[in-house]
Amino acid sequence: MRALDRKLLRDLRRIWAQALAIALVLGCGVAVLIAGTGTQATLIETRDAWYERNRFADVFAQATRAPQSLLPAIAEIDGVAQVEARIASYVILDMEGLPEPAMGRLVSLPAAGEPVLNRPMLRMGRLPDPLRPDEVAVTEPFAEAHGLMPGDGFDAILDGQMRRLTLTGTVLSPEFIYTMGPGTMIPDDLRFGVIWMGHAGAAAAFDMEGAFNDLALTLTPGASEPAVIATLDRMLEPYGGTGAHGRDRQLSHGFLDSELQQLGAIALILPPIFFVVTAFLVNMVLGRLIALERLQIGLLKAVGYTTRAVAVHYLKLALGIGLLGVALGWAAGAWMAGGMASLYADFFRFPYLVYRPEPLSFVISGSVALVTVVAGALRAVMRSVRLAPAVAMSPPAPPRYSRGLADRLAAAARLRQTSMMILRSITRFPGRAAVTVFGVMAATAIMVASLFTFDSLDAMLDDFFYNANRAQMTLMLTEASGESVLQDAARLPGVLRAEGHSSVPIRLRHGVNEETIRLEAQSGAAELIRVLDRDGRAVQVPPEGLALPATLAEDWGIAPGALVEVEFLVPPRETHLLPVSALTRQSMGQDAHMHADALFALLRQAPQVNRINLLIDATQLTDLHAAVKATPAVAGVMLWDQTRVQFREEIQQNLWTMVAIYATLGALVTVGVVYNAARIQLSERAHELASLRVLGFSRSEVGGVLVGELMLLTVLAVPLGWAAGYGFAAATAAGLSTDFVSIPLVVTRATYASAALVVLVAALASVLLVRRQLDRIDLVTALKARE
Repeated sequence: MRALDRKLLRDLRRIWAQALAIALVLGCGVAVLIAGTGTQATLIETRDAWYERNRFADVFAQATRAPQSLLPAIAEIDGVAQVEARIASYVILDMEGLPEPAMGRLVSLPAAGEPVLNRPMLRMGRLPDPLRPDEVAVTEPFAEAHGLMPGDGFDAILDGQMRRLTLTGTVLSPEFIYTMGPGTMIPDDLRFGVIWMGHAGAAAAFDMEGAFNDLALTLTPGASEPAVIATLDRMLEPYGGTGAHGRDRQLSHGFLDSELQQLGAIALILPPIFFVVTAFLVNMVLGRLIALERLQIGLLKAVGYTTRAVAVHYLKLALGIGLLGVALGWAAGAWMAGGMASLYADFFRFPYLVYRPEPLSFVISGSVALVTVVAGALRAVMRSVRLAPAVAMSPPAPPRYSRGLADRLAAAARLRQTSMMILRSITRFPGRAAVTVFGVMAATAIMVASLFTFDSLDAMLDDFFYNANRAQMTLMLTEASGESVLQDAARLPGVLRAEGHSSVPIRLRHGVNEETIRLEAQSGAAELIRVLDRDGRAVQVPPEGLALPATLAEDWGIAPGALVEVEFLVPPRETHLLPVSALTRQSMGQDAHMHADALFALLRQAPQVNRINLLIDATQLTDLHAAVKATPAVAGVMLWDQTRVQFREEIQQNLWTMVAIYATLGALVTVGVVYNAARIQLSERAHELASLRVLGFSRSEVGGVLVGELMLLTVLAVPLGWAAGYGFAAATAAGLSTDFVSIPLVVTRATYASAALVVLVAALASVLLVRRQLDRIDLVTALKARE
């Protein structure tokens, strides 16, 4: 081993604690990058394998009633590979032990053989016998939630008639990875499930012999999805088609894709913070080491070592720290990616997990990490390169001190001598102080950017369940009805108020943009379902024009007053050019709103409702549930109080896990920064601090100089971290927002306070750890060191 390599190992042993602190910060950045990209790659691989093996469709369409004789013509559409027609409908379920009505999505199976597309995977038992109309299979999570086994039975209301259904098996389906009922925010396996029934039984139950109302297609490679959708819409238009769409608007796929986008956003936003902090730490520690080894550098050059050899020696030292950080980050990232992928697989109920670590993410993270430490070391290394042997072996020129503004202000304030020392150290070495401030600021920013998710969650809950939706129950009707149905709903037990609501599918166009969304008809007298403006205030829908989601309008560059093209996908299927009269705030989905009178005037129809929102007396819930189960016109029920409780419990459980991880990362950054700063301070000022002890200052007073300076810098850095954290929170909210979920940017005082508390505690613990070493300093040795 060469002499410089032996010196390298001695240097690493000597600064092992500082090197480990830097490696941990660097490892955090590598781990987050590996975990985010690795989990994303694993889920994409699993999803794609699941889709391919079970033939997930590319295009979906619904109609009121289309004849089976239309299928050959649909199959002949240019670009269509396979076609499967089904019967699908929402139904009310009466489950044993559940007082409130549950809801199901009933899907028919082919009359012969297995489904061609969206094939369910059997998990237990068998699929229903096509010749037995009362046999069904259900999604595995729904069966587990109710303790159902093959052979068990439950009641369902099919097209107004109560039927006893027998379970033959449980399945999972690529079409229902995210099994969520209409209008809800997360899966509720206790109150919503998917049911598969033989075609003959479904056709008889819903009077659909020789017809279908649900269609799935796959496309040939290179086919134009928009062209296929346009042709399919024209063919289904006479039969009540509501607009075909691709996978991007399919509910389950859309939410899964949103999660994948959010993982990518996390991997993109957070790691750069750790890498930048690492670069500053490497520069700080290596710069101090080179300053201490100035004489050794001169001797090495004097005895024949080239400038290049000395520079490479110190770059190797930085690379050694980088390699340790990369190794720790790779190990932690791979472990986190596997654990997160398993959690996601359980949440989305994948039947298997294709775990394949992404080699490219390891290569990229390792390369970026090593480039980071080299970049951080370059400035310090260049200082050693520029030193001539004679200059290096001479003591450095002492700093020039003078009485400045800070000294005069401190004297006027009559600060103690130790306080004057703290102030002078900060003002006379601003670069060193700036590095510490930057690192603590970054740690605070990480904490703010992670904790704000709780604030956003509360804002989403307030918007969705209190401000915009004050209903306690919503009834979905089997078909649109006149407003007289509201009188029937008002007579149900415990109903205090009943309001009708209607929505129709539309295709919205503006410039090159096009989107299929729902248009919600809003009555001016509605109090249970309200529209919120961009500031979250409840407002009335303007009597004319459309109210569009602000996020959609911003993406499309639409301002109030602009004209948009609206194609109504319900009879009389006309296209109108309408003005945008207002912008709304929505946490879930991207629905347009329009005054009910204006909508039905455009459609030239009498006002209708397809949902009824209820305000109820909680003391009569049991009677109300029983009445709803016996009402043939009701196809589904949404219970908002229970949905709110379940959503908060489910999401907060996951959020606490994520916040614990990010709090640990923020604390590690703080420890890495403050601990290194404290060690450097101790090594640079050991003579000065020992002199204070000799002059009669107590240990607590001398220690206060070290602790006070670093804690003062930490306190100064926290407000800067709040500002940076707000910026990171804004970037995170934008990155996590998708077409299905809009994350509001809300940061409360409690979040700022919690972030500051974690950082201050971590900083104090770090500096007290170094202060213990100050108490153990041998005064004679420290005083001789200056000589």
